[in-house]
Amino acid sequence: MESEAKMIKDHILERYLKALLSGDRMQCRTVIEETLQSGVPAHKVYIDIIWPIMVEIDKLYRQDRIDSAQEAFASRINRTIVNQLQNKLPRRPGKNKRVVVVTARTEQAELGGQMINDLFESDGWETRFLGGSVSHDDILSFIHGYAPDILLLYGFNGQDAPTVRMLIDSIRNVNAFPQMRIMLSGGVFSRAEGLWEEVGADLYADTAAEAVMMAQMPAEQLPKPLRTIKQRYYEEEHQESLAR
Repeated sequence: MESEAKMIKDHILERYLKALLSGDRMQCRTVIEETLQSGVPAHKVYIDIIWPIMVEIDKLYRQDRIDSAQEAFASRINRTIVNQLQNKLPRRPGKNKRVVVVTARTEQAELGGQMINDLFESDGWETRFLGGSVSHDDILSFIHGYAPDILLLYGFNGQDAPTVRMLIDSIRNVNAFPQMRIMLSGGVFSRAEGLWEEVGADLYADTAAEAVMMAQMPAEQLPKPLRTIKQRYYEEEHQESLAR
């Protein structure tokens, strides 16, 4: 039974990806509508179809297996589908918690950030989605007034890492948000082990569903941090010195 469910899911993913890469928006809608009509709830479509396909599109683009045109219209079709699904998500009771989502400037990053924002909202959080066009000063000003429990930064690439570090350092230096936790997700932080720790974040989530889950976990229940790049460097240096 479980293997049959996986085969059905894989078939849906294959159909949806094929339609996306050909730019066939109507076929993409058909796949999603059929999936919803089969009894799959909207939040599972987000988590099990749109999100993994979004990650796959990014991977194909970075590997030069699709061109920029395919990446662009795939992201835009996905954004259209997400906009249509958003009102179908469940609404859980309010948690009296707040999250602010900031993304890199790419369309793909804004899509991922919007999906994370929607799932937090569905889970009962009060959310503000700032996207990728807000300056550091305006981010600081906004969170000072809004006082979120979580600041989530999504989809930043390798060249953005120093900028992310500067933003986090600015927040720490101001020291006006001692209870706010900073979470990173997506982009280079999903590919470089421990980099999220190196830039000073509190949490890392690999997926939108994981972000929502981890945001509400007490600190003592969170997974232990991975060894950071710097820690591994010193360990390797120490081992080499012992071997000399």
